[in-house]
Amino acid sequence: MHTWQVSALPSAPQPSEIDTYRFPGARDIDEHAPCPPADTSDDYLLPSPDPNQRLPFALPAADKRRLDVHAALTTTGIPPLPGDLDAIKALCTLDDRTLTTVLR
Repeated sequence: MHTWQVSALPSAPQPSEIDTYRFPGARDIDEHAPCPPADTSDDYLLPSPDPNQRLPFALPAADKRRLDVHAALTTTGIPPLPGDLDAIKALCTLDDRTLTTVLR
């Protein structure tokens, strides 16, 4: 009769087991070296927009819905493809309440 020892937690992959095609810089990582401090010398905050410089027109409802659909698809990890534009255009003809339900 054979007895097998099974670990409850998987072991971390050894450096020789890391797929360098999926993780190109993985072999250069030294897990015992401290992280260098971040260089924030070139980081700056953008000034807030001037309300007087806004364009004087409102965005049509269908265009606002189209942007909402594109944003919802992109944030969920589904980038819209060129063939999806007809379906997105059809969704933009729906009223706000129905489109909100579809996006949810």
